[in-house]
Amino acid sequence: QVQLVESGGGLVQAGGSLRLSCAASGRTFTMYAMGWFRQAIGKEREFVAAVAWSGGNTYYADSVKGRFTISRDNAKNTVYLQMNSLKPEDTAVYYCAADNRLWPSKDTTTRPYDYWGQGTQVTVSS
Repeated sequence: QVQLVESGGGLVQAGGSLRLSCAASGRTFTMYAMGWFRQAIGKEREFVAAVAWSGGNTYYADSVKGRFTISRDNAKNTVYLQMNSLKPEDTAVYYCAADNRLWPSKDTTTRPYDYWGQGTQVTVSS
């Protein structure tokens, strides 16, 4: 079992930045690839970014590539999502998730992920 707790969400103006954190507890953090997803009102949960167990391989949705950066600190059992140049369409609840594999699946749906946090709200005003 892995418990995930997100933090760092909030209200920001368009063009601004936020850094989300996801603290993990339970089983060995380095056994998991980690991902960030988001869900806007009335929409399905969508993939944002993922990182392999070592932090050396990262993957992004086209919509956030070049603006968002995923990273992890295995000594702190924490994964981060640095979000820059935020847009109103980035408004959503952001979730972190753990995939019981060392490298993220090529399947960017929610299916590969075994554990989820409760989410943190990000609101970008225009």
